[in-house]
Amino acid sequence: MELIKHECGIAMIRLLRPLSYYKEKYGSSFYGLNKLYLIMEKEHNRGQEGAGVGCVKLDAEPGQEYIFRERAQGSDAIRDLFASIGNQIKEARTEGADNSDNIPLPFEGEVYMGHLRYSTTGRSGIGYVHPFMRRNNWSSRNLLLCGNFNMTNVDEIFDSIVATGQHPRLYADTFLLLEQLGHALDRENERLFSIHQEAGLRGLDLSRAIARDLNVGNLLHRCAPTWDGGYVICGIVGNGDMWAMRDPNGIRPAFYYRNDEVIVVASERPVIQTAFDLQADDVHELMPGEAIIVDRDGSSKIERVLPEGRNERCSFERIYFSRGSDKDIYNERKQLGKNLVPQVLKAVNNDIDRTVLSFIPNTAEVAFFGLVEGFEEHLIVDKIEEINRLASIGALTDRNIHDVLRHRIRKEKVAIKDIKLRTFIAEGDTRKDLAAHVYDITYGSIREGDYLVAIDDSIVRGTTLRESILRILDRLHPGKLVIVSSSPQVRYPDCYGIDMSRMDEFIAFKAAMALLRERGMSYVIDTVYRKCKEQENLPKEEVRNYVKDIYAPFSDEEISAKIAEMLRPEEVTTPIEIVYQTVEAMHQAIPGHPGDWYFTGDYPTPGGTRIVNKAFINYYEGRRDAR
Repeated sequence: MELIKHECGIAMIRLLRPLSYYKEKYGSSFYGLNKLYLIMEKEHNRGQEGAGVGCVKLDAEPGQEYIFRERAQGSDAIRDLFASIGNQIKEARTEGADNSDNIPLPFEGEVYMGHLRYSTTGRSGIGYVHPFMRRNNWSSRNLLLCGNFNMTNVDEIFDSIVATGQHPRLYADTFLLLEQLGHALDRENERLFSIHQEAGLRGLDLSRAIARDLNVGNLLHRCAPTWDGGYVICGIVGNGDMWAMRDPNGIRPAFYYRNDEVIVVASERPVIQTAFDLQADDVHELMPGEAIIVDRDGSSKIERVLPEGRNERCSFERIYFSRGSDKDIYNERKQLGKNLVPQVLKAVNNDIDRTVLSFIPNTAEVAFFGLVEGFEEHLIVDKIEEINRLASIGALTDRNIHDVLRHRIRKEKVAIKDIKLRTFIAEGDTRKDLAAHVYDITYGSIREGDYLVAIDDSIVRGTTLRESILRILDRLHPGKLVIVSSSPQVRYPDCYGIDMSRMDEFIAFKAAMALLRERGMSYVIDTVYRKCKEQENLPKEEVRNYVKDIYAPFSDEEISAKIAEMLRPEEVTTPIEIVYQTVEAMHQAIPGHPGDWYFTGDYPTPGGTRIVNKAFINYYEGRRDAR
């Protein structure tokens, strides 16, 4: 399995009872913080470059802190983050003795947000770790912001902000959204200020009335129509209002649960189930274009902010990124494996007796189960046909029946992900040699000359195959290696929050380009570049994806064969075939998530189409820019 950086993960918790309630019932006033920690750990797969926590305490007295934020970087960010928070709480308790003055402790609040970060634009550093914070002396003008998103029209958002007279400090989409939403929050405060001042309110009475009547839905209705991208955007206002909003095409996922004690939002359903011991039906999907909004008084509603667009829920989310413990995702991944049976049978010449099925650990295991089930169902049909044949010629003896029934699907755990070898002291060929041994094999698991079929969840770059897996599987001396991808060929970059942004990262693109050059069709490359350049100054709504023309001359099988040729290590002589899932079979396995732009180039938003053309221009011109 080759690693792809996932999209980010979000988590939000709103406690609906006084903190004393949770202390009495659950033994801690930090019930919400503890649940946030559990959810973030369960979403750890979604972000391993940084993590952050934000907290708002309701009804704090003037002079008392009511907004808290902590962030950390690195693969141990969650551990470091909560260790730091724990130390702050411990120090505050020590300074306050037994807290007899009822001084609020850090991160002891009713509203929480958590964020797990994967950088998808190359920017790193603690300053890019969510949540972002906007400070103000008025509680209702403070803002904490985090999200799982990439905006494809950053330039348009930037221009809209500048047009209001603001001076953004940075050009990154998160900074710009903070400024945009912050400006809308200021306008909402000013609207309420005028209303309540005219009604005669002054001082704290005025600020409390604003905090009470603030409508964060107005912020979203003002800003969201300018957004183009895949997103779940979450915010907490200093007065305690909270929201999470999903993009109108449903590209990025969000789920929520609410009862009389808590409201929780997260990127994945099973993490909420685990954290709160729930059934799948207890957790609801936040629908595209909707926001879940929780008022400071604890009342909540689902509000439609944007019209629901075409369903573009991400298919790769189901194949690769999400936790396989979700009941629907588990069954979908099994079906992906089962759908590959006809192609795999063709690759092994329908010789089941000489075929050994295996998988490349660890995320392809569920698809492997489906592949095995599909082979077993096929074998049952073969057995019935053979028994009927024997009966028709009068040869249905116990011995013959036994010989038919003894046939089994051969399956082995051939590849083992052994250890994460440290290569920091190695250089050159030594480093490559160590990397090649990240996987080990089970010696004696196949007979020499067998067809060895190994399924992976995706083959995007092919680096791990070339540098490690093909080499170690070749040591078993199979008659043929069949490497199977449960996803189709990844041909186009993502621009909605996943780290697949450059054309030259994709082995399918490299294969198509190599075929064009080998067959004297380099003019196609030049023509695509020219057409892309001609569109640079067009409105994004008018841009077409001409990069599709790179693949148009070739069948999927031709590109797969070229990929196998390009990934073969020099010393490996075993015949190698690479089999990819078809787009049609993927849609059959995952009918509720038809977003397939990685594979087809059919982007759900105009900004995505513009970015794929830009990515090709950058490739052609030799630039490493993602956009």
